[in-house]
Order: sequence, then structure tokens, then C-alpha cells
Amino acid sequence: MTPLEMATMPSGDRVPLAVRYDDVRAVLASPACSRNLRLPGLPRFVTGTGIDDDPDALINQDPPEHTRYRRIMHGTFTPRQIESWRPRIAALALELIPSSGFDLVADFAVPLPCRVICELLGVPRDDYQQFVAWTDMFLTTSTANEQARYQGYTEFMAYAAGLVAQHRTSPGEDLIDLLITARDSDDRLTEGELVNTVFSLITAGHETTTSMIALGVMRLMAHPDQWDALAADPTLTPLAVEEILRYDGPPANAFMRRVTADTTLPSGATLESGAVVMPDIKAANHDPAVFAEPARFDIHRFAEAPPHPHVAFGYGPHRCLAASLARVELVEAIRALVTQRPGLRPAWESVEWTSGLVRRPVSLPVS
Repeated sequence: MTPLEMATMPSGDRVPLAVRYDDVRAVLASPACSRNLRLPGLPRFVTGTGIDDDPDALINQDPPEHTRYRRIMHGTFTPRQIESWRPRIAALALELIPSSGFDLVADFAVPLPCRVICELLGVPRDDYQQFVAWTDMFLTTSTANEQARYQGYTEFMAYAAGLVAQHRTSPGEDLIDLLITARDSDDRLTEGELVNTVFSLITAGHETTTSMIALGVMRLMAHPDQWDALAADPTLTPLAVEEILRYDGPPANAFMRRVTADTTLPSGATLESGAVVMPDIKAANHDPAVFAEPARFDIHRFAEAPPHPHVAFGYGPHRCLAASLARVELVEAIRALVTQRPGLRPAWESVEWTSGLVRRPVSLPVS
């Protein structure tokens, strides 16, 4: 693989693409690679309002603000805290499996993450259809839908602000309440940070997890021998999830970085100060220098490998804060399907794909 190739973003701007595993990790970890892309004249991922524009968003902050933000929230997303939610997530997955043929996306992959995030955040389950509509609007990459993206973002943020206000006046024991009370010494999240965190949790908790469930089951069904092996031994599910994450994840790419000092990557490629670069996580997860036969899908791949060497959840300071939650949801979703419906087979003739920032199948009928 060539270390850096120029790539065209949905906005039409062209930026260098880092594709080698070591280069991608270096870009994601380097303090010289900033997430502040709000300076005038910089390349944009999409035209109009996008994820890069909000200074309160955790993904857009650099140290020391980012370090403070993560430190305050760290205790909310510890593996121990996430594990306490596993039984309920597993129960929801079992409840949602229909008794006969169904659409894996509409009947399972979409409602499961929505119901999980609604229960964790303490919001009405009926609101999840609205989440879907707002997310679809906000995550579009079409220039024709620039106004819709802005509308989806502003309406979604207003809803998140209302949830925070509601939990302030009527506190409980939901995830929003944990975030409101989260602190590092006397330091708490600002109102803007709280609202952005709730917005991000709903967006990521719905769309990206939905996509990974759909992609993962589709990939397993494309390899029926591996589906059958998993059905015969469901204890392999955590290993299968790691290979799914490597092979098909993440459903959206990483975010661009602005280089603040001349940087030489491990491959020897150089980035000049002021350049904007896109780290390609999918390419890194298929680097043959790191993953033998990367095009081979193998649920046993990580049985004896170092734990989770893929970068599906990112790397460095911006690694996905809720990675443990995503893993639990994926494991319990796939475990429920292979244990309750081990004979499931694909019933689709072709696959239509979404066209937004997060790519997933629109529909996957199974029987």
C-alpha cells in the first residue's frame, strides 16, 4: 500500500489519506494532529454544518480541554459499569427476535440499539423513531440535503438540551444523571459538554451500533460455515465480534486531523504543518503487514493474538469512550441470534446501501 494517497471528501475537497496501520495509529495518537478544523480555508468533510463544527463536542477538542473532558467522564464508561448493563441488553436482544422470517435491519438491528440507549439514558422508547429521522438527516453527505443536515442537527441538539434540563429537575439513576453528577474533584462538565455528550451517545448508540449488527450478521451469513460454528459454540461470540469489527468496522471513518508541526510517519511519508489528513481505519485494519491474509474473514483470528489489535474504535486520546458498551451490544445481539435462531439464512437477492456518513444495508430479509 502506498503510504499516502489523495482522496476526495464528500465536500469535494481533496486531502491525503493515511492507510498503513502504523501510520494511522501515529496520526490518531500524535499531539501534532489536531481535531480543531474550524479555521477558515481548511478542507471540509461535508459542505455546510457538520460534525467538525461544534467546539463543545468531545471529538473536536485537543488537550488540555479534551484531557479534562475525558477525565470527568471516565468513570461513567468503565468496563465494570458497562458489565452491570449486560443482563438487560441481553434480555432486550432476546425480546426483539421475531418467531419467523424477518428483516434483520428493521426488526432487530435498528430497534435494539435504540431501546438500549433509551433505557440507559432514561428517555421515552417512543422517541426512537424521531432519533432515526434526525440521525438520517444529520448524517447525510449530500450537498442537496445540506439544509436538512442543519435542521436535523439543531433539532436533535435542542432535544438533547431538553433531556439534560429534565434530568436536572427530576434526577434519577440513568446515564444522563451519571453524566450530570460526574466530576473530577470540583470540576464538572459544562452545559454545552453535557448536551453534546447526550447527542453523541444517541447518535453513536443508534446508527453506528445498528450498522455493526447488520454488517456483522451479513458477514457471518456470507460465511455459513462460520455462522454454523458460532451456533455450535456461542462462547466464540466475543472473538467473532472482534473479527467483525476488524473486517467491516467502523461503519464510518475516522475524522480528519490538522497537522500543527511537520510530521514524519512510520512509513517515512511526511506531512507538512498546516496539512489536513484523513486516517483510514478500514485500510489500517486490512494492512497485510499486521493482519495475515486480511481479506480472509475468520472468527478464530484473535483466539491467540494480542487482545483487540484492530483500530475499529480508533486509537490514542480520541479512542471511542463507549467502546465497551458497543462491544457488549454487539456480543449480546449476535449471541441471541445464533442461540435462538441458529438456522437463520439470508433471504435477500441483492443489498441496497445507505449513502450517508455511516454506511449499512437498508434491508436484510432472513428466514
